[in-house]
Amino acid sequence: MKEKREETEEVNQQEICGKQDKKAQTEKTSGTPEKTAHRPCILVSACLLGAMCRYDGKSNGLAGLEKLKEAALFVPFCPEIYGGLPTPREPSEIRDGKVFSRSRRDVTTQFEKGAREALRMAQLLDCRAAILKERSPSCGSHQIYDGTFQGRRIAGQGITAALLEKNGIRLFNEAQAEECLAWLEGVETNAERSDQGKPELSRL
Repeated sequence: MKEKREETEEVNQQEICGKQDKKAQTEKTSGTPEKTAHRPCILVSACLLGAMCRYDGKSNGLAGLEKLKEAALFVPFCPEIYGGLPTPREPSEIRDGKVFSRSRRDVTTQFEKGAREALRMAQLLDCRAAILKERSPSCGSHQIYDGTFQGRRIAGQGITAALLEKNGIRLFNEAQAEECLAWLEGVETNAERSDQGKPELSRL
């Protein structure tokens, strides 16, 4: 009885392995899982993807990311939420290197914490680029508001954007989806050239 049971278990194991091999072969032939696995990750301001996480509880849902979404895996992230701020919340702006709410509450600590968490997430998932909401005190990559709450814009970066760029992550704003796509294609092309230039390992 023992030998018969062992023989049955061996046959079942062979059938399972056979099915797994067949499935793997099918996936490799179709190319879909392989393509998905090789898509790079991009950190994206969650409000741009429709998340209701803006200071006023609304979103900045953005159309026009379809092509980019086919080439990359989006990682939605809101630094202000991860920094411990509620939604909705008072609008905040940067002044003299610190972040203040409209009622002049110093929220620099929360913004810095959110920035560190954004960087942690980007490094964990190997995000080499980020698409961030322009003019945000967290995510502004080229412009922010001047700290007077009068709607005046100045050149500058949000707390999260500055930290990400300092750590080698390429920044794009919501109007630069095409530029981001071109950059990703260039990175992929360079990686392929690098792989092709590597000498083959000799086999014994």
